[in-house]
Amino acid sequence: MVTAGPTHEKIDPVRYIGNYSSGKMGFAIAEELASQGAKVILVTGPVALKSGNENILRVDVVSAVEMNTQCHRYFRDCNGAIMVAAVADFAPVLVDNQKIKRTSENYLLELRPNPDIAESLGKIKRKDQILVGFALETNNEENNAFMKLQKKNLDFIVLNSLSDSGSGFQHDTNRIKILDRSGAITTFGLKQKTEVSVDIVNKLIEIENSISGLP
Repeated sequence: MVTAGPTHEKIDPVRYIGNYSSGKMGFAIAEELASQGAKVILVTGPVALKSGNENILRVDVVSAVEMNTQCHRYFRDCNGAIMVAAVADFAPVLVDNQKIKRTSENYLLELRPNPDIAESLGKIKRKDQILVGFALETNNEENNAFMKLQKKNLDFIVLNSLSDSGSGFQHDTNRIKILDRSGAITTFGLKQKTEVSVDIVNKLIEIENSISGLP
């Protein structure tokens, strides 16, 4: 299972809270897995991308709650999951049924935390499953990524930095570091996201082989 894209958290019929995720990294990973013969469940937020490989079952969602529901629906029957989606951390407590009109007064928006999907999957992950996370950080990047890896029971985590030119949201390229449970950090140069997906899938295969006892 691969998650991709943003989530949109509704404010009223015409507005939402979201982020700049294009879904390109998640879709590239899904395509790479599918090209190697894997059956892929691609749970994606609202994006303009197309998925063409017949090995990919695309599941479209909008909100974090919807993505959480679909991830838990499919995860138990999967070998593992790569959690690439940029899930909104918060959603409005109240959603207006009508468009909110402009006034001269400040408008206060109360937010509630969304479910942490990766962490909840980490709590039910079996020993024969692999769980991979993504971290987009702006400070104390490696320390924050390691903390997420441990807290969410991940097998490895892919670190992106907004300080790196050409990486992160909207770009066709990315520069990543892979951090695993042993404490090892592997740094990669700036590449096309299609090439980055190969590095991530290779790490996935390495972990999968170690679990199954293969060399």
